[in-house]
Amino acid sequence: MSQHNMVDYDKTYAEFKWEKPGYFNFARDVIDKWAQDPCKLAMLWVDDEGNEVRKTFFDFSRASKRAANVLREQGVKQGDVVVVILPRLIEWWEINLACLRLGAVISPGTTQLTAKDIKYRLETAEAVCVITDNDNAPKVDEVVGECPTVKSRIIVGEPRQGWLDYREAVAGASDDFTTVNTRSDDNAILYFTSGTTGYPKMTVHTHASYPIGHIVTGKYWLDLRPDDLHWNLSDTGWAKAAWSSFYGPWNMGAAIFVHHTSRFSPKKTLELLQKYPITTLCGAPTNYRMIVLEDLSQYKFPTLRHCVGAGEPLNPEVIEIWKEATGLIIRDGYGQTETVLLCGSFPCIEPRFGSMGKPSPGFDVQVIDEEGNILPPNTEGDVAVRVKPERPVGLFKEYWRNPEKTASVYRGDWYLTGDRAYRDEDGYFWFVGRADDVILAAGYRIGPFEVESALLEHPAVVESAVVSSPDEIRGEVVKAFVVLAPGYQPSDDLVKELQEHVKKITAPYKYPRKVEFVESLPKTISGKIRRVELREREWAGKRR
Repeated sequence: MSQHNMVDYDKTYAEFKWEKPGYFNFARDVIDKWAQDPCKLAMLWVDDEGNEVRKTFFDFSRASKRAANVLREQGVKQGDVVVVILPRLIEWWEINLACLRLGAVISPGTTQLTAKDIKYRLETAEAVCVITDNDNAPKVDEVVGECPTVKSRIIVGEPRQGWLDYREAVAGASDDFTTVNTRSDDNAILYFTSGTTGYPKMTVHTHASYPIGHIVTGKYWLDLRPDDLHWNLSDTGWAKAAWSSFYGPWNMGAAIFVHHTSRFSPKKTLELLQKYPITTLCGAPTNYRMIVLEDLSQYKFPTLRHCVGAGEPLNPEVIEIWKEATGLIIRDGYGQTETVLLCGSFPCIEPRFGSMGKPSPGFDVQVIDEEGNILPPNTEGDVAVRVKPERPVGLFKEYWRNPEKTASVYRGDWYLTGDRAYRDEDGYFWFVGRADDVILAAGYRIGPFEVESALLEHPAVVESAVVSSPDEIRGEVVKAFVVLAPGYQPSDDLVKELQEHVKKITAPYKYPRKVEFVESLPKTISGKIRRVELREREWAGKRR
């Protein structure tokens, strides 16, 4: 097997230096460079009907120049916000590149947004242009009258009254476009990030920091090279798409595999992995949890060499099943919308199942206390990134137009991720939970993830979410919401069995004193379990 991009973690970490150019544009400085080889594959796109499209970097270079001309004709100027709500259509990638070329700020959204969500985004970001498909255009039309800044609506799909037809306009546009020489600190990407409370905040990334920061993601964690075909299962609407479907792979010249579908099917995923020469795979834990319920012995993946998971910690049980079936270890990665990869189980380090791995090259990640002191090993605290004296590349610029919120995530020399973890003696990080998900039961601090992982090891459990629940005696206790596997029925006996099972696997005090069986769990658009919703339901009418 060919050599990994990182062979010696300590050496790479010690020697790593960030590039900090004064001007940078990903479309010009990365995509156009790969496009110098007109045959170099950038994407293999398939849909559920069996259609296949291959696109080269040259194709994307040319199409994005045409699209940039179309946007300019529509009155989009450098610094303007363009809201893009599209499924996994090839145009999503073209439009991303077109906005970068033009110096416009792209704000991606998922197709699951409601009309009310869309109105909030268009208004708050003062967007001048919105680009979407036929399924979502009616939602935009419902609210656009109340969004005075929007002067252009562009549709990718069937023509629609009052909308510019993207495909027709691009077909007739010139591919002569001089990419704007964007400064490194110019705004480039605006994500709406949902917190556990309140409305989404606007996270802004710049032209150089984010794409260059994702060199670490693509090179060291995804372990990509120019001859790889990388498949990321994520939706286009959240930051993971930038990590693993855009900057990460294309920085490295790898081609992206895209499956355009409206719903995730574990069976179809396994069939595609078997059929196409996919070498690397990235999925959310939810995807892997569903995949391992299939009969994996029926499939062979001759080209697959590397798998990663991100979004929340991956349960050790799932990693084991996948490893037995494929011989491959799913490598965890940790970061957030505000960052690139901060920690990872890099291919060259000994994996510890359930751990977030070690800090990425270029980042000083530590576990700190309330005063900003670094804590000793095996002591839980706040996960933080050192930003002084030198700020690493790959961190967001600010929460746009929200200086109070921006100031609140810094403590002394540190940026606070809002996550709780501990570091072991060997430098591996172990996730405990969001700072606000931790359960305090009878004086013990209990991270929900550990209890959820223990429950998952029981054959009856497909998925679980663990939150605090009010209790007369203990103040709060651990409650588990459990989705059962096919063939299992809810019963008091099963509750007792699951409780005993957790006691055996984790410390006895962590077992769920309450268990509720549910059909499904509330999730964010990006597939993370919304524990906050379950917790609020439990505590409704009670003071915490």
